Amino acid sequence: MLSCLFAFLSIMLLLTGCYDKKEIEQKSYVIALGLDKVKGKEGLFDITFQVENPEVAGPAQGGGTSEPSRETVTLTANDFVTAQNTANSFISRKIALDFTRVLVISEELARSDDFLTIMETASRTKELRNNVSLIVSKERASEFLKNNHPKTETRLHKYFQFMIERAKETGIIPEADIHRFFQITEGDADLFLAMYATAEPNEKEDRHEDQYVAGEIPQKGGNTTEFMGSAVFKEGKMIDSLTGEETRLSNILDNTMQMKDVLAMYQDPKKDKYYIAAKYIQKKDTEIEVIYHKKRPTEINVKVPFQLEILAVPSLIDYSSNKKNRELLKKAIESDAKRKFEKFIKKTQDEYKEEPFYWSLYVRKYFKTIKEYEKADWSKNIYPYAHINIEVDLEKIEFGNLIRSTRFSEVTD
Repeated sequence: MLSCLFAFLSIMLLLTGCYDKKEIEQKSYVIALGLDKVKGKEGLFDITFQVENPEVAGPAQGGGTSEPSRETVTLTANDFVTAQNTANSFISRKIALDFTRVLVISEELARSDDFLTIMETASRTKELRNNVSLIVSKERASEFLKNNHPKTETRLHKYFQFMIERAKETGIIPEADIHRFFQITEGDADLFLAMYATAEPNEKEDRHEDQYVAGEIPQKGGNTTEFMGSAVFKEGKMIDSLTGEETRLSNILDNTMQMKDVLAMYQDPKKDKYYIAAKYIQKKDTEIEVIYHKKRPTEINVKVPFQLEILAVPSLIDYSSNKKNRELLKKAIESDAKRKFEKFIKKTQDEYKEEPFYWSLYVRKYFKTIKEYEKADWSKNIYPYAHINIEVDLEKIEFGNLIRSTRFSEVTD
């Protein structure tokens, strides 16, 4: 009898593992989380939850429905974890952060001392995953999320996934998530780059394709939300923003970043009013050599190997079959790229006193202990005064499927 009772109680203990189980339909999944400062109230933040409706956004919802595909709510709280319970006073389902895709921070908050205060919560909670993307919005995060209306993607989580993945592949935004933010910030040696975006574009003068920041692209129609460029963080606070071109340059110099499909414009060396369109291909990592000197400036030698596939030559100059023209084009592109790299690196040394390329990894081998490395101080004593030599090596130029350039000049008499 006692053995049966013991066996029964053991089985009951095993069954208690599901006591707190929640069905999928009982949860509200937050896809985007927004953080803003509250004017005049220190320590309080406006927390915005953008929740996706699984019954509308799912692929098997069947017939039409009048329900909205998402719900966006904002409330004031000390942090976004405890704000979940407050939000459940008017949201029927349990709020869950398990599938959150993006954390949107307003530029105002990112530039303040309060940013690290609320980000400390993100490092502690188990609900928010470390691969959540960090986005800095020019406007308030609540306005960014409310004004973001994708035209061709009804599923919000897929919109953010596809948008961010594609923009990272082209290099116009950096790879930025919570894990990388804490990794670089706690290292206290390099700059962190976050994605820069806005849903309130302003008209600006026309530039080349990657020389904009979010809000400056002269688009007409479609979703007004723009992802372009990056927000620069130093010691956990935003200090500046970079254009899409500068972000690409930074990604090329950082071997921890990956770009797969980069299209670039180069000035035609024979007719400077035209620009040549090309696909940038980098099959090898950028070569980075740091030679540390204790009593004189450190030397940093950088070599960028890449290839180009020419896509368009509006000037109709024959660069494919004319060897002399091809050599002229190669030298012009290498010279232009070298000039841009040198200008951007000088900006990081003079203005930021730190770099966003994660080059501190290459100097650590010169120090036996962490204390020695910290005492040498990469960001204050080494990098700003380093002598940096940039070499750009255009290994190969391809001209697509054409054996020779099309002779459009012969069409007219």
